[in-house]
Amino acid sequence: MMAASLLRRDKKSTAAHLKADLKRTDNSSGLRQLQELLDSVLHPERGSEPEALEWCKWLLAGGDGFDEFCRTVRSYDNATLCGLVWTANFVAYRCRTCGISPCMSLCAECFNNGDHTGHDFNMFRSQAGGACDCGDGNVMRESGFCSRHRLKTGENVPSVPRDLLLMSEMVLPRFIITIIQYLRDGYTEPESAADRDLQKVLQQLDLHISFLEELTKMGGAMRTVLTKILTNQQTFKELSMGQEENVYAKRNYEKYLSALKSSGLLSVEEKGTGAGATDTAAGAGALSLLGATAAASLEDSSKEEDQDGLQGVGQRKRVKLSSSTKDPSIMDTLKHKCFLEELLFWTIKYEFPQKMVTFLLNMLPDQDYKITFTKTFVQHYAFIMKTLMKSHESDTMSNRIVHISVQLFSNEELARHVTEECQLLDIMVTVLIYMMESCLIKSELQDEESNHHVVVNCGEALLKNNTYWPLVSDFINILSHQSVAKRFLEDQSLLLPWMSFVSFFQGMNLNKRELNEHVEFESQTYYAAFAAELEACAQPMWGLLTHCKVKETQEYTKTVVQYCLDTLQMWFDAIGFVDEPALNQLTFHLPLHRYYAMFLSKGVKCQGLDLDSLLPDQEMLMKIMVHPLQIQASLSEIHSNMWVRNGLQIKGQAMTYVQSHFCNSMIDPDIYLLQVCASRLDPDYFISSVFERFKVVDLLTMASQHQNAVLDSEQERPMLEGALTFLVILSSLRIHLGMSDDEILRAEMVSQLCMNDRTHSSLLDLIPENPNPKSGVVPGSCSFEEMLSAVADFKAPVFEPGGSMQQGMYTPKAEVWEKEFDPIMVILRTVYRRDVQSAMDRYSAFLKQSGIQTGNPWPPYKERTPLHPCYKGLVRLLHCKTLHIVIFTLLYKIWMDHQNMSEHVLCMVLYLIELGLDNPVQDDKVEEEPCIEEHCHDSWFPGTSLLSNLHHVINFVRVRVPETAPEVERKRERERERETPASTSSESSTFGQSSRRLTGNWRENLREAQVFSLVAERRRKFQEIINRSNHEASQAVRPKSSSSRWLPPGSPPQLVTEILEIGESMLSLLVKLHQKLSGKQNSLSLSWLAEVDPAHHAHGDGLTAIERILAKAATRSRHSKRCLQEICGKVCPPIPPKKNSPGDKKSMDKEERRQRARERQQKLLAEFASRQKSFMETAMDVESPETDAVMDMGSAEPLDSEVLYDCVICGQSGPSTEDRPTGLVVLLQASSVLGHRCRSDTPKRLPITDEEHIYPEDTCGATHDVRLSLMQRYFKDSSCLQSVSIGWDGGVYVQTCGHTLHIDCHKSYMESLRNDQVLQGFSVDKGEFTCPLCRQFANSVLPCRPGRGMETGAWHAPSNKSMSTLVKEVKDLQEQLGIFPVSASLKQRDPILVESNLSKEMESVIKDIKNTTQKKYMDYGKNPGSPDNDFLFMYSVARTNLELELVHRGGNLCSGGASAAAKRSCLNQLFHVLAMHMRLYSIDSAYNPWTRLTQSMHSRDHVYCDDERPEVPMLFRDVPSLLIIFILTMPQPLRKEHFTCVVKVLYSLQYTQALAALSVRFSREERLAWSKKNTPNSDKSWESLLCHMISELTKAKDVYDTNSEETLVLSSSVWSPQSIEFSLQQFCLPFLRLSCLLQHHLYGDSLPGCLVEEEFSLLAGCLGLAGSAQSSAACLEWNVNALDLISQWCSEVIALSDTPTQQSVSLLGQDPQWAAPRLLHLPDNYNTIFQYYHRKSCTSCGKTPKDPALCLVCGAFVCLKGQCCKQQGVCECVLHSQHCGAATGIFLLINASVIIIIRGHRFCLWGSVYLDAHGEEDRDLRRGKPLYLCEERYRVLEQQWVSHTFDHINKRWGPHYNGL
Repeated sequence: MMAASLLRRDKKSTAAHLKADLKRTDNSSGLRQLQELLDSVLHPERGSEPEALEWCKWLLAGGDGFDEFCRTVRSYDNATLCGLVWTANFVAYRCRTCGISPCMSLCAECFNNGDHTGHDFNMFRSQAGGACDCGDGNVMRESGFCSRHRLKTGENVPSVPRDLLLMSEMVLPRFIITIIQYLRDGYTEPESAADRDLQKVLQQLDLHISFLEELTKMGGAMRTVLTKILTNQQTFKELSMGQEENVYAKRNYEKYLSALKSSGLLSVEEKGTGAGATDTAAGAGALSLLGATAAASLEDSSKEEDQDGLQGVGQRKRVKLSSSTKDPSIMDTLKHKCFLEELLFWTIKYEFPQKMVTFLLNMLPDQDYKITFTKTFVQHYAFIMKTLMKSHESDTMSNRIVHISVQLFSNEELARHVTEECQLLDIMVTVLIYMMESCLIKSELQDEESNHHVVVNCGEALLKNNTYWPLVSDFINILSHQSVAKRFLEDQSLLLPWMSFVSFFQGMNLNKRELNEHVEFESQTYYAAFAAELEACAQPMWGLLTHCKVKETQEYTKTVVQYCLDTLQMWFDAIGFVDEPALNQLTFHLPLHRYYAMFLSKGVKCQGLDLDSLLPDQEMLMKIMVHPLQIQASLSEIHSNMWVRNGLQIKGQAMTYVQSHFCNSMIDPDIYLLQVCASRLDPDYFISSVFERFKVVDLLTMASQHQNAVLDSEQERPMLEGALTFLVILSSLRIHLGMSDDEILRAEMVSQLCMNDRTHSSLLDLIPENPNPKSGVVPGSCSFEEMLSAVADFKAPVFEPGGSMQQGMYTPKAEVWEKEFDPIMVILRTVYRRDVQSAMDRYSAFLKQSGIQTGNPWPPYKERTPLHPCYKGLVRLLHCKTLHIVIFTLLYKIWMDHQNMSEHVLCMVLYLIELGLDNPVQDDKVEEEPCIEEHCHDSWFPGTSLLSNLHHVINFVRVRVPETAPEVERKRERERERETPASTSSESSTFGQSSRRLTGNWRENLREAQVFSLVAERRRKFQEIINRSNHEASQAVRPKSSSSRWLPPGSPPQLVTEILEIGESMLSLLVKLHQKLSGKQNSLSLSWLAEVDPAHHAHGDGLTAIERILAKAATRSRHSKRCLQEICGKVCPPIPPKKNSPGDKKSMDKEERRQRARERQQKLLAEFASRQKSFMETAMDVESPETDAVMDMGSAEPLDSEVLYDCVICGQSGPSTEDRPTGLVVLLQASSVLGHRCRSDTPKRLPITDEEHIYPEDTCGATHDVRLSLMQRYFKDSSCLQSVSIGWDGGVYVQTCGHTLHIDCHKSYMESLRNDQVLQGFSVDKGEFTCPLCRQFANSVLPCRPGRGMETGAWHAPSNKSMSTLVKEVKDLQEQLGIFPVSASLKQRDPILVESNLSKEMESVIKDIKNTTQKKYMDYGKNPGSPDNDFLFMYSVARTNLELELVHRGGNLCSGGASAAAKRSCLNQLFHVLAMHMRLYSIDSAYNPWTRLTQSMHSRDHVYCDDERPEVPMLFRDVPSLLIIFILTMPQPLRKEHFTCVVKVLYSLQYTQALAALSVRFSREERLAWSKKNTPNSDKSWESLLCHMISELTKAKDVYDTNSEETLVLSSSVWSPQSIEFSLQQFCLPFLRLSCLLQHHLYGDSLPGCLVEEEFSLLAGCLGLAGSAQSSAACLEWNVNALDLISQWCSEVIALSDTPTQQSVSLLGQDPQWAAPRLLHLPDNYNTIFQYYHRKSCTSCGKTPKDPALCLVCGAFVCLKGQCCKQQGVCECVLHSQHCGAATGIFLLINASVIIIIRGHRFCLWGSVYLDAHGEEDRDLRRGKPLYLCEERYRVLEQQWVSHTFDHINKRWGPHYNGL
């Protein structure tokens, strides 16, 4: 067999040999050989072996290496597009300035190589995956192309040599069919096998598909070859079915056919009968429109499709439409003619595996492929939908589908092409309908029994999981192209089914009001319903509206409007709607109404259509108005708690309906539609309908009592307010009635800003924008920014002392509050009722502040934009008698204090009056033709104009009242006087009525008066309209009589008719209300009228509003003015309103009482706030310079008294005693802040390239470690451990809030915390708690020692003993140590002395201190745990706290005593606790450094044995450490004279060290010069000392001979005496500062402030070092001969002949100064950090971490939560925080731009130091806008780190369980 022999040869030569054969003109033998070879290599049954791939690679390359081949092919790449494909979570960019399609996206490389400065771009994390559009002129503008794709490099590439890709053309078809055969083989129907098997098949194919992907990346030349193969029908035919003899291929092909058959490509009915695959589909319920036949086939819901079995929600019968077909082939025919088609088929079958998707998309840059692939995709569209509906992973699948479709349909050219050639629109509409038909149920709206309408069931998975999303999103995408949208609007066969599709959503998710029980199960289906209406109905609608902007498109609008009306009519018929909505039903979903409304609005606004030509007849308008009005009334009911038994979800629906993303697709069209109806229907009818819907008809009576059949009395007021507010909104909102887009944007923006200050991003989110992405008003477009700067001021982000991070906010400008604040718009747009109150509070605050008005202002009245002429009819609403009667009645009721009236009611009534005055009715038309019947309300008012009705007086009103009402009582009294027979009447009236003729005879009045009833009135109008349109009255609907409707049978006391004498007009009532509100009798004088000017009264309370209205009435009508003068002229005292019944009195007082209570509350709150503020300042203050009395304990008391402490738990005050000690609340924490200090002032930079690094060697911690280990190498360990301090890294810092408590109280407090199960942010088991008074975080209690607070009195007295005496005394005190043992050793010596409580507590605090830091920071000795080691740790704690306090004071003591650091410091108490503990150790007098400091000993050689290492020379020792050791080990309290003595002695040593260090830095010449200088031999001049020093040290071998290069560099400048003096002072300063601070804490000396230059002399003075400001040497005070002592100290160094000199020099020249600790210096632009670090790979595993983080202290790159870097169950961030900051870590999370703080076992989110241009954080980089470093915030972060206040300032801490 030839193939076998080929297989044995090596691949390279075989490939070369075959290629040569195939190049010949007669290549038949080569072909045959190749085919045989491939047969054996690619045999499908052999499985996917790497071997086969290897062969393919060699064969393609034809004998060259494969990589070489790749390079060659790439050089012929002619692609001009980038086309890089990415998957979910990839970081990409979108630039709105450059994009033509809203879906445009760029990869980071193309974005950074293009020029987008100043553009509106953002970075985003891809949700579904995508591809780079760079180079594609259909999707983006060429100006945005990157430098690589702008040049169109592909055009001048040489053409490909024929033989390069020859082998590819031969081999690849075989390779692809192998893949397809695998897929056929591996596929099993999901019913029979679990989905996992599919994954297995795909894993086997992984290598193959990756190989294909590699090929696509070789560029254009290879893609062309692949396209040819994939689309060649001939090759497919030959290979797909297999040749005759190939049994395997035949069997394989059968499998494919059966898969095709079983793919649901038959309709549901046929599945049962197994009919052929060509019968009709179940889709496309187009012509059966709204189920005229829908009820015909109600199947049980047991079709195969619902594998989920439809549990729970919506367990109702599904409705199946028996539909006639539109085009059966859409749903069920698929014929595959080429590889590409079958590949796509299997891709769908296997639910879009990521690799396949990427391969198919990688091919898109090839134009021919793109067109063929798009057509194939469209052809499979229905099949995709079916697979999606069955899929269990519908989310992933949706993303993958959209990943593909968005690449295809965003391109207008392509979309138009497939629309024309492949019926794309037909397919989409049909598929959508088919999809929704699977979950239809019978609607129960209106008439539950005989309802023929079907709606989608929102409980179904299809809607709940948004499974329809990919299809709808594609549909919206293609409708955004004008050519496609026009085609859609022109085609009736598309519009009709689309309307029927929309009607599936009309009335979905119906709510029924629960009247008795609370609903058991609160369904959350409303999310699904709102999402479905927005995405499936509203967004396509906005898409279509975008193309209806100009006159030429009028026809489209007319067509759509007509279809809407027809469909609505069908809907009314289907639900059996006549004229009344069903009670207690509510649906928020009326997409048909909204389509109608929006197209109307667009037609009138943009296309110049006449409104009347688009409107139906009156009867239809009445029907259309009902459901939107029902929603408005229900909103009011929901807010009045009438739906409370339906649970919280009903409130959720009411909020969603008005929420910013939904409002312009829901409430706005609804209100607009109602405005249209109101402008065209009879106003009296409309007004009565409103009050009837809001159920407040019974309330509108002049009687003081009434019965309401439908509302409880506490619901009456909110419902009445709701009805009036609705009328105000209806008559004043102009969004669709004449406002321009800019005005709308401005109004929206103002209303949002008035509610609260807003950040830029929340404003963008809250302003309802046109939901269609191509609308042109893009967020961030110029008009938005310009408008924002016009109406608002930017408040830069500030940091408040309380620690809350402020974002940059926009706040309304003053003139906006003054002129533009519109409470009506605010009410319309608020989701929460509290926002309205918030806006009003802010408004009144503004008025107070600007001094315009101080009281309690009312919502201001705002002038409106003029109405568009089409809607002029709306004004008639304000000029109809029904409304005037209502207004009159309400004014009267408020004046009479009837119950359920409120300020808001009056406010809205006045608003309506004012609107009426500002919008006079047009008089151009003659009054309506006189009606035949006399209207019963005509007798109230003569005409309809509000202006003329204002002054019309009404004298008598007849009312129906309960028999118990006060009116009846009064009448009975009257009758007893007059003995008139009681008159009764049987009329069913709920409303009073007056008569114009005044006669004394009551009976006559009664007979004359006609009855007015709102309800009856509405019925009559309705009847009239219908008669007018139907001429035959017989068809009219019979009005139900009102009494039967509104009064439930057996209602309480009988109603009787009464006549009230009123005698008022609206004007007179307004004047009386003015008097009532002002509390003055004649509050309006005549003179007031003369000088009135309505413009003055823009802001103010109710009085102002009334005055403004009266002024307008007076200026606009002479008659009104005359009447007003009359009213004001009758200055008769007005009759005080009769307090009719105790109930009424109550209601009046209630309002007053409420007001008073409110004022009281305000006062209390203010007082509380000021108290809190002062408390915050004293106790919690983090940075304020005031001194704090709490801390300087005892300073205020007489000098000799004991200190008294207040216990914050039991509140008692008393001294701390041995038995009952008091303690300070403290927080102990390990700190490495000191260790991170550097020498230089400038912080280290964060590396942002591979070249930059941070070197940690120069930090304070590292230097001290090196020094100690160096000493330990040469000197005795115990001596080393007393020569330095540790605790630079991991030292324990102690801080307090200043509050004290009894230690036993604290124990019981901890007990109670332990039993308290509340979730705390701290761990009680670790001893953590919060201070009971100020709630500051703490974890221990530091006992205060009994006695005085500071060493005062005798201890403080200055002494005049000589230096030598003091030195002797100090020595004696140190000797005393042996006989001064306390505590632990006490018991062994003397069992009678029992340990006191105090010493016990001290022991326990020491234990706490040791537990605070990690072991590694405590053991520095050779043998851990030795007393020496312990000793070192203890005195280092004192050192750490002193050093830190210095750092907090700014590194020096120039600022004096007052500082925030002083408040937190508790050094005094800490010192005593440490001293107590240190006395356990005695210093062996032989080694006592004191003697070596103060006596010159000559013969010292005998001290060392040979084998023993020497002690550390004095010149190498750390002087501050010695100071602390001395003070701590001497008996306390220490006299101040002894303290001063120790300081003086140590200063001499420090000074000598300074000289030594200086001398090392000299050059050899300078040293010679100085040592020869003839200096006055004085021990108080540095010249002589330096000279002596140099001569002594020259004796030591090599100390000065190591003049390596570095020292030369240092000494390049010549040393002048001034510079020497300065450097000596600088060298000694750190020691002086520390001593001074210690003295301040031990003796309470004050620290005076000074200039930096004077610091040295000032400190020297404070410490009692005699000396003048001139020289540092003058402060020296020697106890013995200075030169001898220096010689002795030098000799110790000289004796070290065996240590390498380099080391000893470095030990000598140690500089004690460090700069303040700083965090890293960060780059200004966040993108530089992000780009470098988000792709950086993890050091331990080499992968890119999912959540990379950076340590801001040392720059380490760590994985947050990364499993790869875990050690012993602890993740890397926590590990690093322990290693770098002793359990405090500050990390910047790269992918989120926020900073987290880890403190011990807790962590918190600190916030972000990077803000965008609007001063806002962008957590998780959701918005992806460019971010810049906010210096202030970074400073605050650094300051909190240095001052260790993270625990106090940040409030939200949680445990991290080592998982970060």
